[in-house]
Amino acid sequence: MTKLLGAFSILFMIVCCAPGSLIAQNLLDKRISIEVTNKPLSDVLKLISNQGNFYFSYNSSIIKRDSLVSISASNKSVQQVLDQLFHNRYSWKQYNNYIILRKAVVKPDIVAQSASADKVYTVSGYVLNGETGEKISNATIYEKQRLASTLSDEKGFFKIRLKSRYNTATLTISREFFEDTTVEVKSRYNQQLTIVMVPAAPNEPVVTISPVDIFKPDTIVVKPPLDSLTTLAVPAVEEENRVEKTRFGKFLLNTQQNIQSLNLKKFFANRTVQMSILPWIGTHGRLSGQVINHFSANFIGGYSAGVNGLEIGGAFNIDKKDVRYVQGAGFLNVVGGSVTGLQAAGFHNNVLSDMNGVQGSGFSNFVKGNVTGLQASGTHNHVGGHFRGIQGAGFSNYTKKHFKGLQATGFYNHVSDSMTGMQAAGFANYARKQVTGVQAAGFGNFANREMTGAQLAPVFNYAKKMKGVQIGLINVADSSSGYSIGLINIVFKGYHKLAFYTSEVMEANAAFKTGNNKLYSILLMGANSGRNDSSKLFGFGYGVGHEFSLNKRFSINPEYTLQYLYLGSWNYANLLYKIHLQFNYKLSKWFTVFAGPSFTWYYSDQPSKEPGYRFNIPSPNYHKFDLWGDNVKGWIGWNAGIAIF
Repeated sequence: MTKLLGAFSILFMIVCCAPGSLIAQNLLDKRISIEVTNKPLSDVLKLISNQGNFYFSYNSSIIKRDSLVSISASNKSVQQVLDQLFHNRYSWKQYNNYIILRKAVVKPDIVAQSASADKVYTVSGYVLNGETGEKISNATIYEKQRLASTLSDEKGFFKIRLKSRYNTATLTISREFFEDTTVEVKSRYNQQLTIVMVPAAPNEPVVTISPVDIFKPDTIVVKPPLDSLTTLAVPAVEEENRVEKTRFGKFLLNTQQNIQSLNLKKFFANRTVQMSILPWIGTHGRLSGQVINHFSANFIGGYSAGVNGLEIGGAFNIDKKDVRYVQGAGFLNVVGGSVTGLQAAGFHNNVLSDMNGVQGSGFSNFVKGNVTGLQASGTHNHVGGHFRGIQGAGFSNYTKKHFKGLQATGFYNHVSDSMTGMQAAGFANYARKQVTGVQAAGFGNFANREMTGAQLAPVFNYAKKMKGVQIGLINVADSSSGYSIGLINIVFKGYHKLAFYTSEVMEANAAFKTGNNKLYSILLMGANSGRNDSSKLFGFGYGVGHEFSLNKRFSINPEYTLQYLYLGSWNYANLLYKIHLQFNYKLSKWFTVFAGPSFTWYYSDQPSKEPGYRFNIPSPNYHKFDLWGDNVKGWIGWNAGIAIF
């Protein structure tokens, strides 16, 4: 029963597939008649498509549809009509109900050969464009096993020498925008041959001509290819000649090596050892840029596809792809792929993809992708992607995307994205987005978004949204739920008060309070009016405070202030310390009245009164008491006033 069902299944498949097969076999044998004079080629193809009841498909770049043709054929096969129409300039292939048009290939010349008695033999000849017959210059002709190669000259001529010890030899010919061609040559024979290359079809739209009414205007349609036979696509390459396009590659590599790299995008070989003097003088010859080595020794400089082991260069190393595990050069390393392991250079390291490990140089490091590990240089580090680890430089560090770890430099750190960890700089730190951790600098820190952690600088700190602590002379934030500790603390969307008050020491006082209710700074000044010649007094100082809000109208503010009192001479220290307890009542959104007690202690080393200035602080009849010796007095004070904003 099973065998019977299997037989029926096979029969069913044959019956179902037979019509399509018969159609495909008979398309070119179908008989048609056509008579046109000076008609566009596209119209003629429509007539043939209608009569034969099939589709034409071709790449739009190979046929000019508006070219005028004339043809007269009566009861001839489609094959004969196409031969007459195109004069062997095109070939065609059947696929189901399609006839796919392609450029015809030029036939190669006759090969001449003679036996060689030497240990090497020569293969020479010309490389031709299979569609036009033109000579192709700068084509790479190479033998993969021997790593021998050459380039065709401007007349398409090439000459390559191969060792006779191998019984067989296969040459591969590669050229940008052409399909690779492979030819077998006879070993131990000098020979001349012509190699024909077929252009790779560009990614042009595919034209499909349908067997429909020829009078309808939409019988020519442009659409993507339906299958692999309708077009030949050039393989996509992410970035061509990456190392060759760098400033170092342009300077250190010659034109022929750049051409080889463009031609040989598909070919890479693996070898154990490479030794070279210069990129074009070494054991792998002109194909050095296509070989991945386990050990590479470059006495001056070398050029490889990659390293999977150890590479040492007296001056420089250039690698097109990945490098693992150790790479060292006296001056320069350039890598087109990723580096895993240790990379060290006396001057500069340049990696065009990711870096995982340790990268060190005497001057600078550049990584286009991400870095995980340690990056250290004498002057500057640049990372185009994310960074995880430690980044240290003598002058500056730059990371384009998220940084996580420690960034340390003698002058300036810059992160264009978020930063998690610590930034330490001799001058300034900058992070464009969120900062979580510590920023410490000799001058200032900038966190352009949210700051969660600490900013430490002697001069200036800025965070758009402060959620940690700022310590510096000037601290600025757009909004803050943390603490700003400094002489001037500005929170644009925070606590701002301008207070005018009187106290037991000075008749007129003004204070500017800014920060947030957790911690605000106070800049204050005061004076006596000087109604008589012995009452002048000036004071200025700084303080900090905190606000406890009891309800919408009542609040209590404990404050600590320090003022210097000028009593006619700058030669003495007259310091007034106060702990205030202010009780506030808000009359309106912008107006508050306050009053409260204070505990005061006063230190003065001024021995005598200056003319016109007050000497006894507070007034002689005010109750006070000794604290520490004769120079420090204490008393219970008071203040009362109004505040706006």
